[in-house]
Amino acid sequence: EQAASPGRGRLGLILGSAVGDLAALAAQDDVDVVVRVRHGDGVPAHLVDHAANCAALVDAGCDRVLALHSVGSLRADWPVGTVAAPDDFFAPWATPTTFDDVRGHRIPGVDATWHDAVVAAWQASTDHPIVTGGVYAQTTGPRFETRAEIRFLATVADVVGMTLASECTIAGELGLAYASISVVDNLANGIAATPLTMDEYAAGVAANRTLLADALPRLVTALT
Repeated sequence: EQAASPGRGRLGLILGSAVGDLAALAAQDDVDVVVRVRHGDGVPAHLVDHAANCAALVDAGCDRVLALHSVGSLRADWPVGTVAAPDDFFAPWATPTTFDDVRGHRIPGVDATWHDAVVAAWQASTDHPIVTGGVYAQTTGPRFETRAEIRFLATVADVVGMTLASECTIAGELGLAYASISVVDNLANGIAATPLTMDEYAAGVAANRTLLADALPRLVTALT
């Protein structure tokens, strides 16, 4: 069971820490958007309070959320700079819930109607191509993955990160339609010919900032 597809509510936008300072670009005076920076003040990915973030959006009148993610690619043909809109996730070890009763017994997932609207808005906002599907694998963090772990994850997923599955699950429980735009900042450990370094990861994040800073205002406008 997915959250109800969006109707007349406000748009919620969740930004990762790498692009959190782009919030001002998204929150323009002429658009109705509620912006949350996922990690707050330096909170690592494995300690993000997804329930608090999603509840704040619900309290602000949102019925849908677009989440931006920084991801590692599990595919050599999805290089740094690839933009994808995942439509599924793999995270059997990530089972957060806001409920301790039967309400938590549900089928989570990206909202298909909202996902398609986000993809169409991205395509109308920028010439940068977007992959219109894919599977996001969520690991527990805070460390990055070993090469052996990446080989395993690459059999079931296309990108890897630490937040989407938990965030999507909680959003759905609270009635928020959920979709993601995930930007590849690095090739996951072992995908490239040489091992991933933290310097390479930081360089990928920086390279994608210009793309997001350019596309985000138009994207938000198209979705409100």
